[in-house]
Amino acid sequence: MSLLEISSFAAGQWVAPGAGARNIASAITGEVIASAGNDALDVRGMLDYARTVGGANLRKLTFHDRARMLKALAGHLNQHKQALYDLSFDTGATQSDHMIDIDGGIGTMFVFASKGRREMPDAHVYLDGDVEQLSRNGTFLGQHICTPLRGVAVHINAFNFPVWGMLEKLAPTLLAGVPAIVKPATNSCYVTELAVKLMLDSGILPEGALQLVSGGLGDMLDHLTMQDVVSFTGSANTALKLRANPVILENSVRFVAEQDSLNASILGPDAQPGTPEFDLFVKEVSREMTTKAGQKCTAIRRIIAPQAQVDAVIEALSARLAKTQIGDPRLETTRMGALVSNSQKRDVLEKAAIIGQEAERVFGDPNNFSVDGADAEKGAFVPPMLFHCADPDNASRVHDTEAFGPVSTIMGYRDLDHAIDLANRGQGSLVASVITHDPAVARDVAIGAGAYHGRLYFNNRDSMKESTGHGSPLPHMVHGGPGRAGGGEEMGGVRGVKHYMQRTAIQGSPDILSAIGEKWVPGGTEIEGPAHPFTRKFGELSIGETLHTAPRTVTLEDIETFAHFTGDTFYAHMDDDAAKRNPFFPGRVAHGYLLLSFAAGMFVQPDEGPVLANTGLDNLRFMKPVSAGDSIKVRLTVKKKTPRNEEYGEVRWHVTLTNQDDEIAAEYELLTMNAY
Repeated sequence: MSLLEISSFAAGQWVAPGAGARNIASAITGEVIASAGNDALDVRGMLDYARTVGGANLRKLTFHDRARMLKALAGHLNQHKQALYDLSFDTGATQSDHMIDIDGGIGTMFVFASKGRREMPDAHVYLDGDVEQLSRNGTFLGQHICTPLRGVAVHINAFNFPVWGMLEKLAPTLLAGVPAIVKPATNSCYVTELAVKLMLDSGILPEGALQLVSGGLGDMLDHLTMQDVVSFTGSANTALKLRANPVILENSVRFVAEQDSLNASILGPDAQPGTPEFDLFVKEVSREMTTKAGQKCTAIRRIIAPQAQVDAVIEALSARLAKTQIGDPRLETTRMGALVSNSQKRDVLEKAAIIGQEAERVFGDPNNFSVDGADAEKGAFVPPMLFHCADPDNASRVHDTEAFGPVSTIMGYRDLDHAIDLANRGQGSLVASVITHDPAVARDVAIGAGAYHGRLYFNNRDSMKESTGHGSPLPHMVHGGPGRAGGGEEMGGVRGVKHYMQRTAIQGSPDILSAIGEKWVPGGTEIEGPAHPFTRKFGELSIGETLHTAPRTVTLEDIETFAHFTGDTFYAHMDDDAAKRNPFFPGRVAHGYLLLSFAAGMFVQPDEGPVLANTGLDNLRFMKPVSAGDSIKVRLTVKKKTPRNEEYGEVRWHVTLTNQDDEIAAEYELLTMNAY
């Protein structure tokens, strides 16, 4: 087998390994398979190239343009994932592990592409929150906006997920409009390099959007500015060293960290042996111990069970772990492969020995286990190891030492408060799980442990068929945690995109805010169109285009007809004396939904035209009651336009109902699909 030369992609050029290159060994055989690293990389040039070329190109695109770009990239990777599978076996990962890393990373990119199209505007400015009225008459307003940082995101990733670890950071970064320099862990960088090559060769990315460092970063962090971001995944010690960089501190460079985590799983007091929850708990723990050979930042390190159930859990979990076939990950029969390297194997065994000072190993002997299809001594193989800590209150190593492999410790609790305390002893984790069928248990844990954990995962017989698992960070949800877990956040939908943007408070008149946000703000200039807006195509409508209707008088007959026709005979509409006893009403009043129906009839244009469908109604508020004899009129304004596909776009209309005294009776936003 020829030695792979893992290159870097710097300032538009591939750079082969050079001075300072490091050898990379197969996790299966221990033989050298590749080399990576080049101390001569022009890191200043890379940063400048990203800022001046990549950033400028990305910022020309709207959020929707960038979302479509992500979707195309994910589709391209999906077509070539077999090549990534084939290469990834040498990291020790099984085919099932590939599904988590490679398919999971691609799926994450698809989700961010979808969220970009659905939850972000087809614009260059993201509006964060509602308009704030800062003056009595509404002529001076406030709004928060987010715009892309003018720097570069430096992504420093861990060895365990060479594809997912890159894509879960890259997707929100590119969606924000910020270029990235990706630095994967050297032990598995050959898989990341192939994924980067696939994306670059696709021609989908604009020039400068993505660069790759295979090997060390050199002094790159010494040249960062306040517009740059460092996003790190790895050990707490490395994170502390990087955070302490004087340039990062002096320039207040954003530093997002996801690091060591002593994640816990609690077996609820209601989950007795024989219940679906008990069996689920054992299955979840076993899976988290053996998937990726336990090399997951979200793996279960501490198993917390009622004291009376500890022996039963040890027995059931040991029986399940005993069925785990360890071997060459390329074999279909293998259920757990190797650690990423023999260096990692030594580290795991050292950490397991430290845990063993306070806990008894009750399953798994690193000196006596079988490996199918490979040499246990030459490869980075270890067996699953289960420890039992009989006195977790007086122990410390089980709460602060992470063996980053298939190692976990079980401990008993007296009551739920004790279980919560033990879970929190980890001083911050990425995830804690609770297996219970009792909602009260879930609530108590959420209140008592929420502050210590980035994610709380609850599962039971009702949700187990569709749940994604304790150890699966999802792009929709926040991934990160306080304290020991790093204090950072990744993913979480649009929240993750904002990490690469600056939130700015803007203040001004309604017209100023409308122009900046490309969204009409009440009080802004109204535009009179040449014809009824419902007769005009999506592209013909202008933001601020407004229709004012003639008034309509609401009669008592209208109210009674609506009540009997719909069945809504609520007393406020039918009993004058009862309505007057209500402090909100002067007497009998019109139904709110009667007013909405009248409004639709007042502004609608009935003929066939470009309006294809009414798809929703948002932010409805009834602000002043309307009595029989009052009249209402409607103002209909184009508030926002969002392209959806090649055939139609979404128009968001601001609708205001006022009475004869120009007081607002109701207000809402109407959504329609309009043809181009």
